[in-house]
Amino acid sequence: MIFIRTIKAFLDDKEYRDLLLTSIAILIIGTFVYHELEGWSYLDAFYFSFITLTTIGFGDFAPQTDAGKLFTILYIIIGVGIILSFVNTLYLHYNQSRRRGKKKKD
Repeated sequence: MIFIRTIKAFLDDKEYRDLLLTSIAILIIGTFVYHELEGWSYLDAFYFSFITLTTIGFGDFAPQTDAGKLFTILYIIIGVGIILSFVNTLYLHYNQSRRRGKKKKD
């Protein structure tokens, strides 16, 4: 239940909502660019974008074109910071909400 309240509070806050929209936009941009440059399906392009920006990097996909490789370098420089900021902010917000919930019970 606290998770749902945390998500709702997260979406109600403009700064958090903007960070979420920026993260989604970065993933969508990567999806379309990889689809065009590498000829991957939209699902494969989205998968690669997500795996790359979350720094998981399974290695099952890799850009083969020079343009794709150059885009990946820029994409990582810009996108990793944004995605990790989003994940960190979500975690901190959840943790803060959980602490407030415990204080109310005490």
